[in-house]
Amino acid sequence: MQKTIEFVEKAFLVVIGLFTVMAMGQEVIGVIGRRHVDLKDLLLMFIFAEVFGMLGVYYSSKRIPIDLPLFIAVTALARLIILGDKENLDGLSLIYESVAILLIACGGFVMRYRPTGERTLPTKD
Repeated sequence: MQKTIEFVEKAFLVVIGLFTVMAMGQEVIGVIGRRHVDLKDLLLMFIFAEVFGMLGVYYSSKRIPIDLPLFIAVTALARLIILGDKENLDGLSLIYESVAILLIACGGFVMRYRPTGERTLPTKD
């Protein structure tokens, strides 16, 4: 059962990697077609790069540091704020999104500097 779960996990990670590369390609083609790069395009490409980097870290270390998903979440929320509907600006939504970024950043700070025991991987003897 454990082998099946590991296989399915790896298969989904490969699919995520392929879809990330496809999405990056589509975004680059779209930017080239428009002949104009906006900040929202750069933030989206940064999210793609972070997802791809997270997959690379997982395959090299078999772990995903908590920092990476938090960086992706903060970038996604910042992109949401930047892309927000400027004509129908809802101040309360902007406050909620900003507080969410603050909470994620605080959570990342706590996770990075929390006191933990030994941080080494088990060795093969």
